[in-house]
Amino acid sequence: MNAKVITNFQLGSRESSSAPDVLPLATEHALQSAGAAFHALADTMPQMVWSTLPDGSHDYYNARWYEFTGVPVGSTDGEGWAGMFHEDDQADTWKKWNHSLATGEPYEVEYRLRHHSGDYRWMIGRALPILNEEGEIQRWIGTCTDIDEQKRTALQNEILSQELSHRIKNIFAIVSGLISLTARANEAFGEASRDLLGRISALGRAHEFVRPHSEKSQPEGKEVTLATLLATIFETYPAFSERRIAISGPDIAVESRAATPVALVFHELATNAMKYGALSNPEGRISLDLSTEDEMVRFRWREHGAHIDKASGPQTGFGSRLIELAVKQQLGGNYERTWHDDGVELVMDVRKSRLQEPS
Repeated sequence: MNAKVITNFQLGSRESSSAPDVLPLATEHALQSAGAAFHALADTMPQMVWSTLPDGSHDYYNARWYEFTGVPVGSTDGEGWAGMFHEDDQADTWKKWNHSLATGEPYEVEYRLRHHSGDYRWMIGRALPILNEEGEIQRWIGTCTDIDEQKRTALQNEILSQELSHRIKNIFAIVSGLISLTARANEAFGEASRDLLGRISALGRAHEFVRPHSEKSQPEGKEVTLATLLATIFETYPAFSERRIAISGPDIAVESRAATPVALVFHELATNAMKYGALSNPEGRISLDLSTEDEMVRFRWREHGAHIDKASGPQTGFGSRLIELAVKQQLGGNYERTWHDDGVELVMDVRKSRLQEPS
């Protein structure tokens, strides 16, 4: 018996078989037995099971399909199945199904399927092709798995995450407002308040970048990577738009947990560069090179065009302590700072796992 006959008798279908019109009695018996066995097995599955001919025409559904949909047996054969899906999901479902039929690639799609009660429930549909020895598609075998509860839970979690994120954003605004009011009432707090507001602003930009977004609030074309996060931190500095801060190296995925320490470190470096370093004069520039080695990520911050008084020694103020805390404790790394004639160089090695650890 050739491969096509084997494939078709396993599903109990003879119409699409290339077998001769007259089969030996033993072969006919094997064909019927295998078909009955497949149907019995499919009817015990918790998922809805279906099969199609090579052209995608449905010719079999198991008992779960009819129990769920409540439609008469045979009424969804051919292309009648499409009407069972939510109208908003039909275009995408057809697109993916036609792509699989044309290419032979596995089929997978999420859609809402109409229950016999009239309600729609989320399903994930999957199908694989059955091939003969020549690699030709003889049939598709597919399943529908109910994922409605998971989808609803995921949607609720998304809504809660967005609400929490919105409240955090409001807290940043409230804290910034309180600092500004305090600074206006106390002139001695003026310079410190500006530094503090800058740090809070950097945290706010980092949070806005990595927070959960809806389809409407998602920043267009921005993936959560180190390069794009750093660009978000630097975009408020005129030197960045003037191309005096250059970022190079491989782009690396970053999770929200790492956004805070990364934002604080590079805000401090950029602010210090504007006050005392390369960005304090119009000719100064900064290069930030990213590289990876094994499980570590290296940041090399190099300033050019500054006038450093090396005799004064390194700065050990609050900003330096903040960088040390962020790098060593939060990012699990180390750093080394060197003063050159034309500007400072900071090499920072952190664990990639810390950058990519989800919250």
